[in-house]
Amino acid sequence: MTTPQPVSLKTMPQPPCWTDIPSVTLTDATLAERKARLLDRMHQQGIDTLIVYADKEHGGNFEYLTGFIPRFEEALLVLHLDGEAGLVLGNENLKLAPHARLKNRVLHAPWFSLPNQPMDNPQSLPEILQTAGITGGKTLGLAGWKLFTGANDNTRQMFDIPSFIVDAIRDAAPGAELRNATGVFISPASGARVINNANELAHYEYGANLASTAILRALNAVAPGKTEKQIASLLAADGQPNNVVMIAATGERFADANLYPGDKTVQLGDKFSLTTSYKGGLSSRGAYVVESAAQLPDAVSDYLEVVAIPYFRAVVAWLENIRPGMTGGELYQLIEGVLPKVDYHWHLNPGHLVADEEWLCSPVSADSAIPLASGMLLQIDIIPSRPGYGGASIEDTVALADEVLRAQLAADYPQLWARVQARRAFIEHEVGIRLPECVLPFSNTVGYLRPWLLDPTSALSCKP
Repeated sequence: MTTPQPVSLKTMPQPPCWTDIPSVTLTDATLAERKARLLDRMHQQGIDTLIVYADKEHGGNFEYLTGFIPRFEEALLVLHLDGEAGLVLGNENLKLAPHARLKNRVLHAPWFSLPNQPMDNPQSLPEILQTAGITGGKTLGLAGWKLFTGANDNTRQMFDIPSFIVDAIRDAAPGAELRNATGVFISPASGARVINNANELAHYEYGANLASTAILRALNAVAPGKTEKQIASLLAADGQPNNVVMIAATGERFADANLYPGDKTVQLGDKFSLTTSYKGGLSSRGAYVVESAAQLPDAVSDYLEVVAIPYFRAVVAWLENIRPGMTGGELYQLIEGVLPKVDYHWHLNPGHLVADEEWLCSPVSADSAIPLASGMLLQIDIIPSRPGYGGASIEDTVALADEVLRAQLAADYPQLWARVQARRAFIEHEVGIRLPECVLPFSNTVGYLRPWLLDPTSALSCKP
């Protein structure tokens, strides 16, 4: 572990940002590699047929192979060990099957459609599933989006899939063994989706850049008299869909059970929270609407020393020490040592993987022996809480990449590589964080903590 430098509030420029950068499309080779990964894991785990559930909120595993989500309907991907694939789709997604990134045969299940749409069908759902090759005498893996870890051995029979679908699978395949197979995709130890190739990392860097550019734009717009909605409008970007609920909240959150930016007006001295996220990366900030500590409410006048600086030290330790080969348990204990849970009351995993989802899974937990690996895309996610004080947050995204993967990114995506190097230069020269070569900042705002939102010229630094 590197020795932490003293932390202080210093004058510094804002981090560089990039707008209007092109998206990176996943290649046919990447999609073929993804399918091969899945089939290999099915073979290793003795799964004859993998049945992948999707809806709008939980479409990442389905999209991993097909390239699309079922929008406002439900869908199933049925993948057999021989590589044959079927898509079971509702009324309004049938037209997407010919555009899928996976060779398939399509089957119509009108019960997956919206209420009161035509649902006449000559076959029952179990019969349609049998047509898709779901039959008895096999081992069927059901993949939703939960791993049900930390429970008991019965988790293999717990399914986060609508009961009418699970019942239909059982009717279609009497005597089959049903397993929860979500881990085939997202087990932090062996899931197909936890490691990214260069093309996948470039695909996701677009979203991390998008979110962090938007968060800095919104930070710079915070001012007394503005409404949450006015600030939140700056968090939308390029017409892309958010993969979390957008946050622009001043003062006390959740009044009247409201989750969304509203008409509340920003006041001097307010706590303020901002979050936006796209495929590949979330950026989040929490601080006070003041120009200096002198404008803080008296009860939290020592916020900088009590919350912001200890939290910043934890983020610095996270960034300076994370590396491939480090176990999730070692990273957890590192943060516990710098920011003790008993004092700062964080309770979620201090770091997790991201992809199409903001939270894919996490190898980071108290006793985790899972090694971090090149190709992982991670979010800094340490959430301190001190009673009576506003929070501090600089959640952003980094990738881990060994020498081979770094060389491939530099060769295949030179503009991305130039952005990574510019971000690294800012983090090291202005913020004073010594990033290992294997840590690639994908967000523009990695390490940038501005505790006084009305002072855009100052941020925390550990630069000597």
